[in-house]
Amino acid sequence: MRAPIGNFDHAAPAPDRLDLLVAPVAAAVRAWHGDIPAEQLVYVDTDPDIADTAVFVEHYGRELLEQSANCVIVAGKRGGESTLAGCLVLSHTRLDVNGAVRRQLGSRKASFASMDTATGATGMEYGGITPIGLPADWPLLVDSAVVDTEWVLVGSGRRRGKLIVPGKAFAALPGAVVIEGLGI
Repeated sequence: MRAPIGNFDHAAPAPDRLDLLVAPVAAAVRAWHGDIPAEQLVYVDTDPDIADTAVFVEHYGRELLEQSANCVIVAGKRGGESTLAGCLVLSHTRLDVNGAVRRQLGSRKASFASMDTATGATGMEYGGITPIGLPADWPLLVDSAVVDTEWVLVGSGRRRGKLIVPGKAFAALPGAVVIEGLGI
């Protein structure tokens, strides 16, 4: 199979590569339903040693810079309460944590979750966190530009490997709220 974007040596429908996904991501792919068939989620094998964006796009395709998204875990705080949320923005933008995220979560303060919190709460590896398989009761804030991108490269839950997903599929994930201007 050829990946819909990028230059990857190995690509396969994600349901055929559940063995390469961490448990929460594999469970989400297994339980996938909706307008986008699970077979349209594509797993591509990548080298974790070239995961940094500049080197990654040089190796796998420069167009990926515009077609990649980062999933960031944030913590919103109000009083003594803390809320974790996933945020998905295109890689060439910056997450508006102190504006759009804070307002959407109704928090006085929002910040990036620590690495230990992000990995412990998601069951995913740092640098590979993906919105597919996040806890269903979390808010998932998705920049509208991600949804409007035909194919989007995101993490697979591990540092090795990525998922290529139709952008509109992210709007249908559990807890998803599409927000204009989440990425600035």
